[in-house]
Amino acid sequence: MTTTIVPITSAHPALDQVTALFDDYRVHYGQPSSPETTRSWLHDQLAQQRIFAAAALRADDVCGFVTATIMPASLALGSAWSIRDLYVAPHHRRSGIANALLQHIIHHARTAGARRVSLQTETDNVPALTLYTDAGFQPVTGLELLNLNLHPTSHDPGDTT
Repeated sequence: MTTTIVPITSAHPALDQVTALFDDYRVHYGQPSSPETTRSWLHDQLAQQRIFAAAALRADDVCGFVTATIMPASLALGSAWSIRDLYVAPHHRRSGIANALLQHIIHHARTAGARRVSLQTETDNVPALTLYTDAGFQPVTGLELLNLNLHPTSHDPGDTT
């Protein structure tokens, strides 16, 4: 079956399907399901161009998505892309969709002249680590990820921003 990767905007007809999958993704990481809030948040992020998103379609069915942000790479006087989310519906996994989404972002970042594409994942997420290292991503040593939780009562293990 053919997979097509398409950019998703706040007005795209597949936004509702992407939103449903995005809500599933949040639930996968321990967040409560909240379809309306998820849709509002995703719509706002896309409308304000805070994130770039793409979806994998098979016969008009959204089976995966990826989001990225574009940031200044100030020392290099360029830009860097950061993959924030990459998720494939469980029944579509191991079919090349995650790699197609990843390659889509890499291609667009390269075309835009970005200096690098970065991402982060859990150290025990072996399938993701395999995908990323097979695509050429390498661990960054000598840096520490630090967070300041501005809402200490909320449980948000996946949010590293």
